[in-house]
Amino acid sequence: MFRTLDDGLLVSPQITTADVAEAARLGVKLIINNRPEGEEPGQPSGDEIAAAAAGHGIAYVAIPVTHAGFSMPQLDATIDAIAAAQGPILAYCRSGTRSTLLWALARAKQGDAPDDLAGKAAEAGYDLSPIRVMLDSLSAR
Repeated sequence: MFRTLDDGLLVSPQITTADVAEAARLGVKLIINNRPEGEEPGQPSGDEIAAAAAGHGIAYVAIPVTHAGFSMPQLDATIDAIAAAQGPILAYCRSGTRSTLLWALARAKQGDAPDDLAGKAAEAGYDLSPIRVMLDSLSAR
C-alpha cells in the first residue's frame, strides 16, 4: 500500500488507524495528511489519524490540498515539514496522487531536476505530466 518516492518518503492512498501501526513498524516518524476533511463520506478524520500517530510516537501534520490546485504556502509547508522530520515520512491523500504532486513541486522549488522527479514518481506508479510546466518553472528559479 505504501509506495516509495524518495529516500525516506512514502506515499499512500487514504490510510486508516491500522495503517498507522504499519507505518510505525516501518520506522515512519512523520505523517503528512494532504486530504481535506470530509472530502468523501466515511473517510477517517485527520484527528483520528493524528491520535493514532501520537499513540505510536509519530508526528502528524495536515497540509490539505483540494482539487482547486496547489499554492506556494502548501509547497512551503511541505518543505518545512520534510526538513523538520526526524526520520522517514508517510504522506497520504485519497489516492496518493496529490501527495506525490505536492512532493514533486516542493522538491522542484528546492532545485531538483524535473526529469529526476518524474522518474521517481513513475517508479511509484504516479504521473507528473499534469504539473510538468509548473515543475520546470519552479526548478528554473
